[in-house]
Amino acid sequence: MTVLTEGEALELLAQGAMELEGRLVDASNTTLRAEITLDGTTRRCVYKPVQGERPLWDFPDGTLAGREVSAFLVSQATGWGFVPPTILRDGPLGPGACQLWIDEPEDAEALIGFVPAYDVPEGWLAVANARDDAGDAYALAHADDPRLARLAVLDAVLNNADRKGGHVLYAEDGRIHGVDHGISFHVENKLRTVLWGWTGKPLPPEAVEVLERLGAGLDGALGEQLEEHLTISEVQHTRLRVRRLLRRGRFPDPPQEWPAVPWPPV
Repeated sequence: MTVLTEGEALELLAQGAMELEGRLVDASNTTLRAEITLDGTTRRCVYKPVQGERPLWDFPDGTLAGREVSAFLVSQATGWGFVPPTILRDGPLGPGACQLWIDEPEDAEALIGFVPAYDVPEGWLAVANARDDAGDAYALAHADDPRLARLAVLDAVLNNADRKGGHVLYAEDGRIHGVDHGISFHVENKLRTVLWGWTGKPLPPEAVEVLERLGAGLDGALGEQLEEHLTISEVQHTRLRVRRLLRRGRFPDPPQEWPAVPWPPV
């Protein structure tokens, strides 16, 4: 299957005819898989209609789709390409977020998971301890992989409250993708993630350069784009998070006031 450029994928998502295939039952909000076709090109997509969003006490109703799109816009601005092409469009169940489907090869090796506490793989970073029903000790851990480190920086910018291991996808071309960003961009610190392995460590020089570019974009065209989907205050706090990361020059520390890892973690 021919790989689409980002521009081709966005055009397909925006203008293609959508046909629903079924619902992804593990999702807490209505999440549908669909086929989308334009000029003989067909791909799968994930469609999350606004009317299927479950109300959350700390996020305004009807805003999760806009946060999904905003996460793509920020990811796009970093140049890292973690979030698959995502747009806001009308669909069979009304307006919603539409995101290109990422196929994972059957032999994809996950970089995040629970491993025996006494046998954390070499090159992996332990994040938290746990025990199974039999009382055996396990560690929640992830690979010390530069791709995951970049994703951790992106999550800190997005204030992602739900970076589970299952929200990291592994594409056939070796790239990783982050999905499910509906509860991001809150004005309060709500970062919850399984990627705490670099806590307090210096940011890579590459990440500093990206954050500087991102800050400039948030003061200009990127900030204007985000204001179409987020409140002015949420965009302002995104700028503040970028500035704080640059000022500190280190990966953030886990919060002490609430759980730092989402449930379930993977």
